[in-house]
Formats: sequence, structure tokens, C-alpha cells
Amino acid sequence: MEHISKYLTKEIKLSCYEDKLFKSDLMFDDHMLVWFISGETKIIQAESTFIFKTGDIFLIPRNELATIINYPKNRLPHKTVVMHLSTERLKKFYEKTEQKKNIEPQQKIYHFNNHPLLESCLASLIPYFDVKGEFPENLATLKIEEAINILRLIDPTIDSVLANFDVPGKIDLIDFMQRNFMFNMSLEKLGYLTGRSLSTFNRDFKKLFHTTPQKWLTDKRLELAYYHLAERKKKPTEIYLEVGFEDLSHFSFVFKKKYGVSPNQISINK
Repeated sequence: MEHISKYLTKEIKLSCYEDKLFKSDLMFDDHMLVWFISGETKIIQAESTFIFKTGDIFLIPRNELATIINYPKNRLPHKTVVMHLSTERLKKFYEKTEQKKNIEPQQKIYHFNNHPLLESCLASLIPYFDVKGEFPENLATLKIEEAINILRLIDPTIDSVLANFDVPGKIDLIDFMQRNFMFNMSLEKLGYLTGRSLSTFNRDFKKLFHTTPQKWLTDKRLELAYYHLAERKKKPTEIYLEVGFEDLSHFSFVFKKKYGVSPNQISINK
């Protein structure tokens, strides 16, 4: 797979995937504002699935678990401009900006379909990727603050997300794991999102589930895969990424080990 990223700064990049597809399970440390130049992206969360394509702009908040699958489309690469809205940058912005109070934060993906102001802001960055030399910090600040101000203009509730600097608190582990087991994240990150250290996460998990996180996660992903194959009539190639596996051959191996038949046999027989 050929992946090319050009950085203007650590917060602004042009990302390009030339290969057939690229899949990752992510939890971003920064809010991510993304504009699609070409290609297509499928974002799968616990309760929602989104498909974004050329011209779309979306904002995915930090600390949101998601499976992201990037595809080329119409013989064009998957190409995006990505702007990181970091906590450090946002704190500086809101120090001098009055924000709307008493709005409950909504941790969701925000979709701004072909919005002319946002598109103009992000498109104006394109020429700079071909200019040699360091991108001036003051210009980066202007561009990022322009994007933030446009987001606030489009959606007056966006302050509740962008100006929320809290770290995840301790939450119900059973509920969280039942909703998010398909995301292939490290145990450290799963612990962080549930408000626990790694040692506390492992201890609480074993107490509640009476097994190890690794074994429980594998079993749950295989159960979900079986459902997709047997009940929804899907093919193994269509579902192995979405249920939390990285490799089709490994998925087929552990599936047959658990159920005694290959995934292909399930989908064909049903």
C-alpha cells in the first residue's frame, strides 16, 4: 500500500492512499476536520455508520472509537485535507472567545455536506503543499482559527464539543465493552476511555466477565461475524474488517477453530 502524507504543520496535512483500501480502528487525540478531494470513506461506530465521498466535510470528535475504511473511487486515490483541532490550540482560542454555556456536549460525527465556507477555507491550503520551505506558524494559526470560527457559525452548539477539555471519567465497563468490542484498540486505550488505568481495567474486566479481555473480545467478534454470515447473508470479505479482524486468513482460521466450519461454508449454506 502506498500512503503519502504531506504536512504543512503537525496539525495540517494532505493525505493520499493509492491502494485498494486502508482500514484502521482509531481513537483520535484531537478533533479531526476532514475535507474529501477524492475517494470514499466508511466510518463505523457502535451505533452508526457513515459514508463520506468527494466534496464532503466532516468533524470527528476526539476520544471517539471508530473503524475507518478508506477507498479509492472512480480511478482516483483517496485524498483528503485533514486539520487537527488540538486541545492546546482550542484552549488558546477559547481563552479569548466567549462561548455558549449550558449546552450538553454531543459526541457525534458532524457532517457538513459541500459547505462553501468550510470548503473554501480548506481548499485555500492546497497550493501551500507544493511550496518549499516551512509553513509560517502565524499563517497556520489564522487558517485553523478561520475553520473554528466557520464551524461555530454553521453550528452554534459546536462549542460544547470543541471547548470540552474533560478527560473520560470512570464508566460502566460492561455497557461500554458490549457496545465497542468490534474496535481493535489497545487495552490501554480501552482503559483510558472507561476512566481506568490498564491494571484497573484488567482487574475490573476479569471480575465482571470472568475471562481475559483478549479471549472475550475474540469470542464476541466471532459471534458478530457468525450473525452477519448466517442471518444477513454476507460474505466473509464483506464483514471481517467491520467485526474487528485485520486479516482475512486469520479471521478464517479462528472462525473455523471456534465453529468447526469455515466462514465461506456458513455463508453458502445459509
